[in-house]
Amino acid sequence: MSDALLHALAEALAGLVTAVETSDEDTLDPDTAARWLEDTGHALSGLGHADRRTLDGLFRAGALREPPGPRRDGLLRVSTRFRLDADARDGLLKPVGHGLRLDVDAHLALVETVAERAGRYVDTVRGADPATPVPTCPGWTLGDLTRHLGTVHVWAEHLVTARPATRVRAGDLPLDPPVEPSSYPGWFAARAEGFTAAARAADPTAPVWSPGADPSVRHYPRHVLAETVVHLADAEIALTGAARPLDPGTAADALDHFLTTAPYIPWIAEPLAHLDRDGAVLRLAARDSGAVWTLVLGGGGFTWSRGGTGGGAEPTASVTADAGELLLLLHRRYAPDDPRFTHTGDRDLLDDWLAASAL
Repeated sequence: MSDALLHALAEALAGLVTAVETSDEDTLDPDTAARWLEDTGHALSGLGHADRRTLDGLFRAGALREPPGPRRDGLLRVSTRFRLDADARDGLLKPVGHGLRLDVDAHLALVETVAERAGRYVDTVRGADPATPVPTCPGWTLGDLTRHLGTVHVWAEHLVTARPATRVRAGDLPLDPPVEPSSYPGWFAARAEGFTAAARAADPTAPVWSPGADPSVRHYPRHVLAETVVHLADAEIALTGAARPLDPGTAADALDHFLTTAPYIPWIAEPLAHLDRDGAVLRLAARDSGAVWTLVLGGGGFTWSRGGTGGGAEPTASVTADAGELLLLLHRRYAPDDPRFTHTGDRDLLDDWLAASAL
C-alpha cells in the first residue's frame, strides 16, 4: 500500500470518527454511533505497538494540517480515544458514551507521582553542598543539577498553562533562580509545586506543542517524571555513590517515554539512522517485573514494542537488569559493563546503540 493511500485512509477514518462523535441524535442514532465506535476501537486494539504508533502519527499529521479550531481539536483526540498512543497497561482510557476518554484520575495519579519524586529530590539535596560534583553529569555540580531540574518544571508549567502551538525554549522564560546556589532546593520545590498545580488543573487531552509524538498536555507529566527520576538518581549517586532502586512501574513508564520520544530528537534520530544495522534486534528485559522491550533497527531508525516475556524475533543482543537499571543504562548513568547487567548475543549492538542515542 502506498504512503499516499495510507495517509488518505487515515485522514478519512479520523474524519469519520470525529463526525460520528459530534453528531446529534437527529442525524445519527446514538446506539448505532456507540456500536460503530466500539467495533472500530476493538479492531484497532488488535494492532501491534508499532502499527498503533504509525496510525497515531498519521492521525496527528492529518489533524495538524487543519487550521486551528474545533475540527482540528477533535481530530487530535482520535488517537487518545482509541488508545493508539498509550500502552494497554496504562489504564488511562475508559469507555464513555460514544467512545473512549482519558481517565482523568489516572492523569492526576501520574501528576502526584511527579510531586512525590520532586519532594524526594528536595529531601535529597537540601542541606548538601551545592558545589558537590555530579559524576553522572560531567562538569555539573549539585547546584547546576537542581537549577536544571527546576528549569524543566518551569518550562513544563508554562506549556501546560499557555498551550502554545509552536516550540518555546526554557531560556525565553523568566526562571528567577536565587543568587545563592544553597537556596536552589527551596526554589526548585516551589517550581515543582507550580508545575503539578498547573498539570492538575489542565485538560490532559488539550493540544499543545511537544518535543515528541504526542502534542497534548498529557505528554508533560511523563516528560517531567522521566527527568525527575533520572536526576534524582544523579543526586543520589553524587551524594552517596549509589542510586536507590526505582519503582519498576515508574521506571518502565520513563523508559517507554524515552523510546517514544527518541525518534523526534534530532541528535539521537540522526546517528541511529546511520548505524547500518538494519534488521538487528536489541532486547531489554526487566528481571524485577518481567517486562521486555524489543527494539528493531532499520528503515532509517527503529521501531519498538513492549510485552511480557519476550518472544517474536530472536534478539541479536539482549541485556537483563531491573527496570530502573535499564532506564539508567539508556541514560548513561550506568556503564554497560556494570555487573548488574547480564548480556547475551552481539554486545557490539548494545554499544553502538548507546553511542548513537546519547542525550
